[in-house]
Amino acid sequence: MTTIAFIGLGNMGNPMAANLVKAGHVVNGFDLIPENLAVAREHGVTVMANALAAVEDADVVITMLPAGKHVLSVYDDIAPKAKQGALFIDSSTIDVDSARKAHAVAKKHGLHSVDAPVSGGTGGAAAGTLTFMAGGAKDAFAKAEPILKPMAGRIVHCGDDGAGQAAKICNNMMLGISMIGVAEAFVLAEKLGLSHQALFDVASTSSGQCWSLTTYCPVPGPVPASPANRDYKPGFAVALMLKDLKLSQEAAQSAGAVTPMGAEAAQLYALFNAQGNGGADFSGIINFLRGTSL
Repeated sequence: MTTIAFIGLGNMGNPMAANLVKAGHVVNGFDLIPENLAVAREHGVTVMANALAAVEDADVVITMLPAGKHVLSVYDDIAPKAKQGALFIDSSTIDVDSARKAHAVAKKHGLHSVDAPVSGGTGGAAAGTLTFMAGGAKDAFAKAEPILKPMAGRIVHCGDDGAGQAAKICNNMMLGISMIGVAEAFVLAEKLGLSHQALFDVASTSSGQCWSLTTYCPVPGPVPASPANRDYKPGFAVALMLKDLKLSQEAAQSAGAVTPMGAEAAQLYALFNAQGNGGADFSGIINFLRGTSL
C-alpha cells in the first residue's frame, strides 16, 4: 500500500484516482472545483483542503492538470514540501519544454520524476486501460511502473525527461491528420454515391486501414462503438485535439521540424472549434468538411 497524492481530479483524474483506490492505495486528492472533490470522495479518495496538505507524507504525487504553466506552478509550490525521495508523476498533456522544466524542479528538491501523459480518453481512464507514455530516468520509471499499472493497459518507457510528452504530441498529430483523411474520404464517397458500409468494408481491409477508420469511424453504422453513433459526444473532444495539435506545432517550431500536414490539421480544428464545437468529439470534423453543423 502506497500513499499517493492526486492533484487534478477532473474527467480523467477522478477515474484514474478511483482505480488507484481499488488497487489498495491510500489516495489523498485535491482539485479546485468542489464538484470534482465530491465525486472523488464517492470513489474513496480522501479529499484534502489544498495541494500542500495532499502532498504531505505522500510517497507518490500524481498531477493531471490543463497546461504546462499549471504543472510548473503546482510543482513550485509542492516540491519544496514533499517527502525527500518522493516520486512525482505528471500525467498532464503539456509542452515538452515545460515537462523538462518540471523534471528540473523535482531534481532540485531531491525527488524522482516521470512525465507520463496518457492515451485512451475517459473510457480508458474508467476501465483502467490507458496507455502511458513515460519519460524520465530508468530508476524513476522503475518506481513509477507499479503505480501506473492499476490505471493502465500499456506502459511504454519512451526515453529521458520529456520523452513521454514528445511521444504523446507526435501520436496525436498523426491521429488528427488521419481522422481528417478518413473523413474526407467518406465525404467524397457520399458525393460519388458510395455507401458508408461499402467504403468501410473495402478500406478497413485494404491500404487505407487505420485506427481512425476501424475503431473511431466518423460516420454512424460501421463501428457501433464510435462517437458518430452518439451524435459525436466525446470521446476525445475537439478542444483537446486542438490543444494537442497546437502543442505539436509549438514543438515543431522549437525543433526546426517541417510538419505541413500537422499545421493544416491544426488550422482545420481551430476553425471547427471556433464554430462552437469544442465540446464535441473530434471525429465530428466530418461535418465541417461537409459544410454542415453538428
